[in-house]
Amino acid sequence: MQVLIKRNGMKRSKFHRERKEKLATMPVYEAKAVAKFVRISPRKARSVANSIKGKNVSEAFTILEFSPKKAARLIKNVLKSAVANAVNNHGLNEENLYVYTCYVNDGPRMKRIWPRGRGSADIIQKRMSHITVIVRDKEAEKAAKEEK
Repeated sequence: MQVLIKRNGMKRSKFHRERKEKLATMPVYEAKAVAKFVRISPRKARSVANSIKGKNVSEAFTILEFSPKKAARLIKNVLKSAVANAVNNHGLNEENLYVYTCYVNDGPRMKRIWPRGRGSADIIQKRMSHITVIVRDKEAEKAAKEEK
């Protein structure tokens, strides 16, 4: 939940203090979970991540449960963590949660050597991913928009 607050020539310390005060008073209706350095290619994981965007959490769990891909198991764990963060840290209702966004970024690559003929070698790149899942509460989001 990014909020744009203008600095307007304020000193940095005063600006950060005011920004923190404003953020503390704002309602919280989203939670996030990130799994870093996961040993799966981002290209393989993105197809699964795109299949759950915008779905209710229960529906997303069902999709991930019955998907035969390795990425589904990994993303399911991150989704579980995001839901737990929403319920325990922010007090949101689990029935109202939906997957706001789910994306997979590139991580570092492990480079390995594969011997080839005549003394040459090929480089094998074993890719890693950073998986991010953000869940939002529909009811709290509506209430926050109505207050504005």
